[in-house]
Amino acid sequence: MSIFGSIMGAIFGHGAQAKTAETTTTAAPGAAPASTSTSSAPASAAPGTPAAQTVDVAAIVDKAAAATGEKLDWRTSIVDLMKALGLDSSLAARKELAKELHYTGDTNNTATMNVWLHQQVMAKLAANGGKLPADIKT
Repeated sequence: MSIFGSIMGAIFGHGAQAKTAETTTTAAPGAAPASTSTSSAPASAAPGTPAAQTVDVAAIVDKAAAATGEKLDWRTSIVDLMKALGLDSSLAARKELAKELHYTGDTNNTATMNVWLHQQVMAKLAANGGKLPADIKT
């Protein structure tokens, strides 16, 4: 599974990671998000309906970050986001993510790359039905 697919799976999947690996460009047909209180739509939602896939990203990642026992600033840091989700946040992993997301800058300039990665990941989460808090909107 791709690194971005792993991020999507950790946020949207909650047990259905294999299905969400295929949703990096479109919403999964009929897939129910995590058992959050915001999900009241029937499981028979029309295929490709993004509204059925709305997931509160902050609620999921805040809970995951709290479970790590570390103080993680995932709202601004790609490294902390990956750590919160239990993913490899090494430079090699971030360079691979940059390749997946078609980063054209210098991957040796990690500060610039990390900011770009965070913005891209947040934008793609939002495009795939992720509800982001106002302080993260890009």
